[in-house]
Amino acid sequence: MITFLVCLTLLVGAYFVYGGYLEKLVKIDPAAETPCKRLYDGVDYVPLPRWRIFLIQLLNIAGLGPIFGAVLGAAYGPVAFLWITLGGIFMGAMHDFVAGVISLRHNGESLPETVGGYLGKGPKQFMRIFSVGLMVLVGAVFLSQPASLIVNRLDIPSLEGIAFGDFSWLMLIVLGVILLYYIAATLLPVDKIIGRIYPIFGVALLFMALGVLSVLLFSGRYTIPEFTSFRNCLADAKEFPIVPMLFTTIACGAISGFHATQSPLMARCMRNEKESRSVFYGAMISESIVALIWAAIGMAFWGGVEGLNAAIAQYNGQAAILIDIIARETLGPVLAGFVIFGVVACAITSGDTAFRSARLIVADFLGLEQRSLSKRIYICIPLFAVGLLIIFAMPFQVMWSYFAWMNQTLAAVTLWMIVAYFARQRRGLMVGLIPALIMTYVCASYIFVSPLMFGMQHRTAAYVLGGVVTLAILVAMIFKVRRDHAKGLA
Repeated sequence: MITFLVCLTLLVGAYFVYGGYLEKLVKIDPAAETPCKRLYDGVDYVPLPRWRIFLIQLLNIAGLGPIFGAVLGAAYGPVAFLWITLGGIFMGAMHDFVAGVISLRHNGESLPETVGGYLGKGPKQFMRIFSVGLMVLVGAVFLSQPASLIVNRLDIPSLEGIAFGDFSWLMLIVLGVILLYYIAATLLPVDKIIGRIYPIFGVALLFMALGVLSVLLFSGRYTIPEFTSFRNCLADAKEFPIVPMLFTTIACGAISGFHATQSPLMARCMRNEKESRSVFYGAMISESIVALIWAAIGMAFWGGVEGLNAAIAQYNGQAAILIDIIARETLGPVLAGFVIFGVVACAITSGDTAFRSARLIVADFLGLEQRSLSKRIYICIPLFAVGLLIIFAMPFQVMWSYFAWMNQTLAAVTLWMIVAYFARQRRGLMVGLIPALIMTYVCASYIFVSPLMFGMQHRTAAYVLGGVVTLAILVAMIFKVRRDHAKGLA
């Protein structure tokens, strides 16, 4: 319990301390004109109140990651608490805050465009393709999983028993309903659906977290393990080492590149730069708290890390089932329903904005204005078609694994953009550089370690290769910064 409470306190305190430091570092200007004022279009550039933007941003970034990823990542042991806390404070929240401010000061540009402005044309082209691919993959993951959760909760044998390939008719119907919502949320102005219903979903998310937290702190039934060592508690620890596997298993609760693709949506709606700390840094800290709570209940509910690992093995790694069991046993059937509603809301509200982000990225790339509904439809049709193809062609575990790596790779690229930004400002360089080096090494070593990629059995060689890739990128960045300074960019 002490480790958990210390981590929880550090996360809350970081919003005021480190968040305030970052605010001064980027020189927040309350008098600066924001994009929604000079570029208002009634579709994406729409001014919204701070509290509403905060809840939308929180729901945008808090998909299944801080819940599913936290419970599965807790199987590594209490070391997960450290990654969520330190990663959330110094990496994830900083990443979201600075990337969001950069977008805010560049007319709410999407991530590939801001990356191009600081890292060059090559990274811009790479990010255009990579980020759209990730957005469609996120949309597919967060379309299939809430549908699975809903189907598991429904009991309609007449529909469930009829199969269409690997999918029951009930599953297809639920997928169709969610897809129709996604299409509407992607095409309509941001204040028509997203701006109206997300606050409701936000309340559900916060209620869910507070409910589980109250059970942990006050029920007296559960004991949260303490951090005593960096021991990997997985049964197959050699196959899944903490570095890099824990860093990709728990992504959204600590750092996630997906977040930087969502921040431009809110940068186009913010009325004042002063809102940046609460909207960007605050939303990420809130998500880290959600992840910390679910990691704790994941370990405590089954009587410790060993029990959690046994449960994961019993249910074949299906985090949705684990969450449902925890909710029913700790909160009862009625409140458990609200918890599952919150989980479904988290997934759906990240899925729809993933497709919306993909639309905006493609629109920025092609130079297509988005006032016209026909042009929005023109972009969206192939995006949704590819998303459905992924759902029907790729098993969920494969989707999730590639999503996890792509997500953290996107975070690494965003962190290098932040390094270039601070280098031009000639201050705060280490704030971005240390996280960039760590995440680059994580993503590079994952390529050589993961069974889904090279899966090298000689781990020393795999880690050395990860270090070589990281060093090469660092050297390239040093030359890039020197060229920028020689050109007088600042």
